[in-house]
Amino acid sequence: MTTTITGATGIDNIKAATGAVLQVVSGTKSSVVTNSTGTYVDTGLQATITPTSTSSKILVIVDQQGCKAVSMQTGDINIKLQRNGSDAYKFALGYFYSISSSQFRTGISGHYLDSPSSTSATIYKTVFKPNDGGSCTVQNDNANTVSTITLMEIAG
Repeated sequence: MTTTITGATGIDNIKAATGAVLQVVSGTKSSVVTNSTGTYVDTGLQATITPTSTSSKILVIVDQQGCKAVSMQTGDINIKLQRNGSDAYKFALGYFYSISSSQFRTGISGHYLDSPSSTSATIYKTVFKPNDGGSCTVQNDNANTVSTITLMEIAG
């Protein structure tokens, strides 16, 4: 049996099985970001992927580290995933209560399967805000944390 492959890359006539992983990209962020406003701001964690087909799905895996509340504050931290600047998924609402210790830290992780229906470069990023007028932080430097985002293109 002979297989003919054409095109500059040699993969033009090859179709991956549905569910196959076609590509993986990732991003990291380790510097601290603090937010004491009532609006969402970038965490600095992002990655860009260019799907090879409009039928592809993108599995987004987020591990947002170093989430912190300051002493004598109660508060919620809201973290959302955005695709090209628009909300795609609300990952987490973390609740902190701190009265006797100097601060609490935690990591917030989540997964989301997206269908961008595009073959253009697509940016995924996380944004966050405090929910109650307090202050919250991600990638807290004192915790030596690194947040990660991984994007996997899945054949549709």
